[in-house]
Amino acid sequence: MTSASAERHLSIDAVRGFAVLGILLMNIVGMGLPSFAYLDPTYAGGSTGADMWTWAVNNVLTDGKMRALFTMLFGASMVLIADRAEAGSGLSPAATHYRRMLWLLLIGLIHAVFFWFGDILVPYAIAGVLVFPFRKLSPRVQVAIGVTILAALLAKNAMSHEILSVPPGAKEAELKGFSGGFVEATQARLNMLVLFYLVIHPFDTIPEAIGQMFLGMALFRTGFFTLGWSSRAYALTVVVGYLLAAPFTAWLAYGIVQSCFDAKVLHENEVWQQIGRPLIALAHAAALLLVIRAGALTWLINRLAAAGRMAFSNYLMTSIITSLVFCGYGLGLYGELSRAQQLWVVAGVWAFILAWSQPWLARFQYGPFEWVWRSLVQWKRQPFVKRKPASASA
Repeated sequence: MTSASAERHLSIDAVRGFAVLGILLMNIVGMGLPSFAYLDPTYAGGSTGADMWTWAVNNVLTDGKMRALFTMLFGASMVLIADRAEAGSGLSPAATHYRRMLWLLLIGLIHAVFFWFGDILVPYAIAGVLVFPFRKLSPRVQVAIGVTILAALLAKNAMSHEILSVPPGAKEAELKGFSGGFVEATQARLNMLVLFYLVIHPFDTIPEAIGQMFLGMALFRTGFFTLGWSSRAYALTVVVGYLLAAPFTAWLAYGIVQSCFDAKVLHENEVWQQIGRPLIALAHAAALLLVIRAGALTWLINRLAAAGRMAFSNYLMTSIITSLVFCGYGLGLYGELSRAQQLWVVAGVWAFILAWSQPWLARFQYGPFEWVWRSLVQWKRQPFVKRKPASASA
């Protein structure tokens, strides 16, 4: 029988594993198609039939929602790791955290330049530095701060009349760069990073991450991710997310389609869709937590939990694999697959993650990149291979 503590550990890992899988549903578009196709399927990747349905379903259920869930879990993990550091010995919680963020920043930069320009690790490292001092505030205050930040971001974007336009020749440049060799692909990523680091991250990604991390810390303190809520509360979370926020988001998506992806409508409706992001994200988590509480789908839950324990490795491995699938120095499929066809790549990566994570953790203490990160933070080689239990004497 599973103990309460083990059950709680399983729950947060399983939700994290679910989130790291779900993020790929949106990232795959920017990994294998010219970047503006992420917002507008008429730009590249197909906008009819299965391709349109793929855009529509992802727009409602995953776009920004999986990242929101992953970010809230990052905030929860900050609190969890700090609590463990306070209960143990060695580095202080602050020293441990800031070292973790420093190395996360450096690893994220490497990841962004050489594998995936849409890297989230750099914004997480910056947001994590800013949020950490507030980890001991009451959950009610943390929620208030998080909601205020997200509301301010929504207001800022709603009042903005600047519409993201694609520079002439951008699509052709991306197709040529990512279809070329390693040097050409790296240069194409660097070109995209100028936009991300000067425009998107400072004014959107980082503020949103800060707000969502505050929510994640509060949710962890109240027991949301560790099965501390009642089944009724989880069910209510599912209802709010799926029966209120999701239909509202779908209505906005319908308006975008009806406008034939008019730039102004696309901008305005995407802004208002921010309201539903955390609500739908938490509905996904609550539904999964109810499954865990019911003791159902144990094989899948255990696989998701293993994937979640190795979320850092699986996130980075996803980028390594997809770069080899799409770039010219790999299979060279960049721009060749439609939006719906990309789902086969997603399914393949999911199968890999679910297949390798559990056997790996049966033999090793940590995922490979978790081990590297932990060793760098502690500045000494950490145990890696699990020791076999000594056999009982005759």
